[in-house]
Amino acid sequence: MLKTVKKLNKGLKGEITIPADKSISHRAVMFSSIAKGECFVRNFSSGADCHSTLNLFKQLGVDIQFLDKKTLKIKSEGKLLPVITPLPNPPLRGGNECDCGNSGTTMRLVSGILAGQNFDSVLVGDESLSKRPMKRIIEPLTLMGADITSVDGHAPLTIRGRKLHGIDYISKLASAQVKSCILLAGLNAEGKTTFEEPYISRDHTERLFKYLEADIKTEGTKVTITPSQMIAKDIDVVGDISSAAFFIVAGLIVKDSNFVIKNVGINPTRSGILDVVERMGGGVNILNKRLVSGEPCADIRVQYNDSLKGCVIEGEDIPRLIDELPVIAVLASQAEGDTIVKNAEDLRNKESDRIKCLVAELTKIGVNIEETQDGFIVHGGRGKCAGKCIDKSPANNTTAQPLESYHDHRLAMSFYIAGLVCGNEIAINGFEWTKISFPEFESLINQLL
Repeated sequence: MLKTVKKLNKGLKGEITIPADKSISHRAVMFSSIAKGECFVRNFSSGADCHSTLNLFKQLGVDIQFLDKKTLKIKSEGKLLPVITPLPNPPLRGGNECDCGNSGTTMRLVSGILAGQNFDSVLVGDESLSKRPMKRIIEPLTLMGADITSVDGHAPLTIRGRKLHGIDYISKLASAQVKSCILLAGLNAEGKTTFEEPYISRDHTERLFKYLEADIKTEGTKVTITPSQMIAKDIDVVGDISSAAFFIVAGLIVKDSNFVIKNVGINPTRSGILDVVERMGGGVNILNKRLVSGEPCADIRVQYNDSLKGCVIEGEDIPRLIDELPVIAVLASQAEGDTIVKNAEDLRNKESDRIKCLVAELTKIGVNIEETQDGFIVHGGRGKCAGKCIDKSPANNTTAQPLESYHDHRLAMSFYIAGLVCGNEIAINGFEWTKISFPEFESLINQLL
């Protein structure tokens, strides 16, 4: 699908409610499926990735029903049913696999749950997911006693259920997916499991574990889980700050914009975008702070700002805004001076090599951006060229080579935001991939027009 985007000649105004947080939606279904009891999950994400998780747990025998488009009723005895019992060697293919779709979160977290079951399973994904690295979970799970076979560290993953034992694991990577996988495995292992990372990655798993009464303790960058049975409770999912980030950037760079984003999760391990905006001199106000099912939440007012300044983004910043870096690059193009992103090597292991692809495509529309091994540098437009650099996009861009999305939803939406301030109309190829994470994206933009 080829999507064209034109520069806006008026500001974005009004009020929108951002869709449900995908990370929490995934976990709400997973954790409720292995908890004991009945609960309601409200404001569940409509994104395809979260529905991959939901369908997988239905396949594993969990009673999950939609009461309306965003409300689930989940009933579980805390046990899962086998999909294939037993697996032949080599495993057969043909309909009995657990399909994770395009969702890395699904595959990595579910691996931790399935590794300690008393049955065997196979996790598969689409072409894109099958290229994403899984050694980062296979190695620590194997140390716990798991038996996992992969295709050179990639899906499909054949998991032969085993009794696991706890470990103390020091990760070189700050990763919420790896951490959550190991904690989920530790929930059903013998003895305690401790996971330590260099920086604190997003902590939705720890918060929801505590909310559901798992025996979990955190101390700095360490988290320890003791085998325990979680108790089902109703979960209200807050809005996704990663989705809100596109609108935050749009509001800051589209002239005369002034609007409110309702119900946004502002978990400190996810709110790096807000800190970067403040560092760059942007105008956002946090309103109506509250706690929802263990997660901090607020409304955010965003206003246009024509005096943004570049900054350095590195180290502990990165785990708190890794998914927002593509759209932050668009924001940086409208700032004065350089914005330097470091220590973000893991961007190369997302749905695409987001460093290489981001630089290649933004360059097409006049952004002065250069690739580095672990990130990128944006040389901001103000004071560097006549007007802001993105305004120098090539004429008649829709008839020239379009921007490629590389089957990456976050790149596609970032390019759309760039198009709102581009001097000429742009075109984005593969825009349909936005439906994976944010099917409401365009309709919410239209609400603010």
